[in-house]
Amino acid sequence: MKKRPFVTLETLQKIIEEIPTPFHLYDEAGIRKNAQALKDAFSWNPGFKEYFAVKATPNPFLLSILRAYGCGYDCSSLTELMLAKTVGCEPGDVMFSSNDTPPEEFRFANEIGGIINLDDITHIEYVEKAIGSIPETICCRYNPGGLFVISNDIMDNPGDAKYGMTKPQIIQAFRILHEKGARRFGIHAFLASNTVTNDYYPMLAKLLFELAAEIKEETGIAVSFINLSGGIGIPYSPDDDPNDIYAIGEGVRRVYEEVLVPEGMGDVAIFTELGRFMMGPYGCLVTKAIHEKHTHKEYIGVDACAVNLMRPAMYGAYHHITVMGKEHAPCDHMYDITGSLCENNDKFAIDRFLPRIDKGDLLVIHDTGAHGFSMGYNYNGKLRSAEVLLHEDGTFTKIRRAETPRDYFATFDVFPELFSKLTD
Repeated sequence: MKKRPFVTLETLQKIIEEIPTPFHLYDEAGIRKNAQALKDAFSWNPGFKEYFAVKATPNPFLLSILRAYGCGYDCSSLTELMLAKTVGCEPGDVMFSSNDTPPEEFRFANEIGGIINLDDITHIEYVEKAIGSIPETICCRYNPGGLFVISNDIMDNPGDAKYGMTKPQIIQAFRILHEKGARRFGIHAFLASNTVTNDYYPMLAKLLFELAAEIKEETGIAVSFINLSGGIGIPYSPDDDPNDIYAIGEGVRRVYEEVLVPEGMGDVAIFTELGRFMMGPYGCLVTKAIHEKHTHKEYIGVDACAVNLMRPAMYGAYHHITVMGKEHAPCDHMYDITGSLCENNDKFAIDRFLPRIDKGDLLVIHDTGAHGFSMGYNYNGKLRSAEVLLHEDGTFTKIRRAETPRDYFATFDVFPELFSKLTD
């Protein structure tokens, strides 16, 4: 598979006349097409709902696009809940999946009609104390422990994850919650991250469907919804094959009819909480080559750095790079593509073969639409970049301005006059 940018050099040149690099750029047409595909793939389930993982791309303009396709929001903090409220969420549109949660966040989630997803059995008492009662609709997070394996490949290690309850705990939690007034129950689990296989969701679904049947048999409590959470990945490398969301939806349907329908549970709603799959491929980081260095290696310095995209520095993650205008040139130069932080891991690529790069060339770093801007930070006093939405007709809108020094100094309330003079 050949990775192609969703934007042309000509369009980028128009954008940078108004918005200097670096910036994150999002593809509205791609986002809309993908959201519709997910909706279609699970249309067999009347109660299906996607709760977009706000942490992946917390921008109200993008959240509003997804809302047009019936999406709700998966939130994990007060500010994410506030974002969901701002874009017009209704009761039932928010899943609040958090851990080590302050009581005021549970209260606010309940006030806006969010579904609280309990991470631990001890949180039952905590939530009851925080909001005064147990909500009628409640969800519990499950962790089966051990390894999660597909076709002899270890996908992840839930046993080492801090999230969720054991099976005995979740069964006991359902009993306690029912006694305290809960009437509509859900199960949630997240067992693997960024899986590039159509088998992950059906296997996870089978595990949760069987758990729901067991809970009903042991407690008499019928589960109303099952949240498959996230975990469907994207092909960061050109060598990876993308997931087929229609095959995934069909795989979940087959397991649903195999496990739940015979148990008289054919009315269970399916929820998802996708972030990376929904937005990842439809965002890119646009940056400019501003320096070159020839020492023990060949370096190209760009005006972005790890504060704009942390994943390569933090995880050694691969992000494909296109040198705009040189898409058909031979990749016969090996570079490290570096940022300006005082950290040697501030590199977007190491020993990467690319076309010859000249100062002033625009580089597109692919697949930053999820966990790109949102993981930004201010180390070295660096400022977060702008975010830009490329519309279907080729026009664009700045949907977040770049930070300024005034933003950086804004929280130093003890010296307002000094920093005001510096930033004027």
